[in-house]
Amino acid sequence: MSYLNETILIVEDDAQIRNFLRYILDNEKIGYVVAENGQEAMNLLVSETVDMVILDLGLPDVDGVEIIKRLREWSEVPIIVVSARSEDKGKAEVLDAGADDYLTKPFSATELLARIRVGFRHYYRASSVKIQTESKIGDLKIDYVKRLVYLAEEPIHITPMEYDLLALFFKNIGKVLTTNTIINEIWGKGYGSDTQALRTMMAGLRRKIEKNPAQPEYIITEIGVGYRMIEK
Repeated sequence: MSYLNETILIVEDDAQIRNFLRYILDNEKIGYVVAENGQEAMNLLVSETVDMVILDLGLPDVDGVEIIKRLREWSEVPIIVVSARSEDKGKAEVLDAGADDYLTKPFSATELLARIRVGFRHYYRASSVKIQTESKIGDLKIDYVKRLVYLAEEPIHITPMEYDLLALFFKNIGKVLTTNTIINEIWGKGYGSDTQALRTMMAGLRRKIEKNPAQPEYIITEIGVGYRMIEK
């Protein structure tokens, strides 16, 4: 099976292992983006379309388990942990936290590619059995099964987190959602209150769905409170 359209996020602080992972994915012509610490990883998950995460646990700024827990609060993308920790207790912890697989360093290219194939296969099989449903307001439509968004019947490209944000608004049409509520739903309760990240993502989403982002027709700002999707 070919994964030419997928993008994998590599989260690894060791330059030698990062280069090894790049080499493997380049040979298979699989797209990727790279983060050297947890904060970079979270930023990329906001700004990029990521279909799988290869995650080292021993990051300089945060334990990889925390990244797994945060990601699992809003996404089901496959997570493959690669770590020097070989204890069964450590493996159980990351799998319980939501990782899909675990590779102990050192590992071979063949073994990693096998785990990648299995991860994608399980993910797409699970996605395909969801009940089909969609919502529409004006020219804006969301397909919950395919995780696609259409504007005037034309598909538009949005990141997974932008999709989750838009789906949250569609499920709360006409209701004011506070910034804290949105942050807790999209990033998770442990993320804090980083309103700048939310504002950045809202600006990006508006550029894609609004004719004039400065005068939004679909999602308006409730100053000092949050945002609301307008009923049409």
